[in-house]
Amino acid sequence: MASTAGGAGQLLAISDLHIGYPENRALVERLRPGTDDDWLLVAGDVSENVADIRWTLKTLASRFRQVVWVPGNHELWTHPRDPVTLRGVERYEHLVHLCRDLGVLTPEDPYPVWDGPGGPVAIAPLFLLYDYSFLPQGCATKEEGLAYAHGTNIVCNDEFLLHPDPYPSREAWCRARVAETERRLSGIPEDLPTVLVNHYPLDRHPMDVLWHPEFAMWCGTRLTADWHRRFRVAAMVYGHLHIPRTTHHEGVRFEEVSVGYPREWRKRSTPPGRPRRILPAEDAPR
Repeated sequence: MASTAGGAGQLLAISDLHIGYPENRALVERLRPGTDDDWLLVAGDVSENVADIRWTLKTLASRFRQVVWVPGNHELWTHPRDPVTLRGVERYEHLVHLCRDLGVLTPEDPYPVWDGPGGPVAIAPLFLLYDYSFLPQGCATKEEGLAYAHGTNIVCNDEFLLHPDPYPSREAWCRARVAETERRLSGIPEDLPTVLVNHYPLDRHPMDVLWHPEFAMWCGTRLTADWHRRFRVAAMVYGHLHIPRTTHHEGVRFEEVSVGYPREWRKRSTPPGRPRRILPAEDAPR
């Protein structure tokens, strides 16, 4: 295990900042911790542009005691408007090195321990991808699921921009990431609860409210369906769906912490850009 936190801070989380939108960049410029001891979990989709990712994480790292980042699908895109043309594993490793230069923790670092209010818990940032196992109803294979999605015109841009090199497919990359991450999580002391942070939820239940159920294919893997039980999870933090909410599944709290696009957050009654308090839990005293 790595460094610990103390004091009277909060463990906060946010995702899907999408700072290519000026309104969202302004939210990051205004984002501040509540105390000098606050940590911030960033659950992916900062931007598809490496320069914007660096600016955002540098800004946040200068304000929070510790920032922990996991990649979303947008960070992994090789976008035609980004001068950094790296693909697949090389792009991910480039972003990991960028984070290390800034003091930001990633899925490649030793898991830190939060020992502040609500702790101690191990914070495990994850990078797992998806394997098309969340298929639309009536579909039995990835090929059938993709054909159905193309028929409804609901196809994730990952199909064109997220390259798995050197793996032969995104699902192969996913399986490799799941196997290695499972090994690492199994090494966490059994008396230590965890907060798992991933861009995608570890279970399919959050997809039950999707307007377009076929989009679930790009939202995770069945291989992690029991991880919230196996690894003593106090909270599972994710984004990607742009449906910020708290759910409970088999007694475990799942926190979707995304900001989303301006056209989405403008419709909400709550102020945009406010990180979710993970520990102590929102309904617990500070």
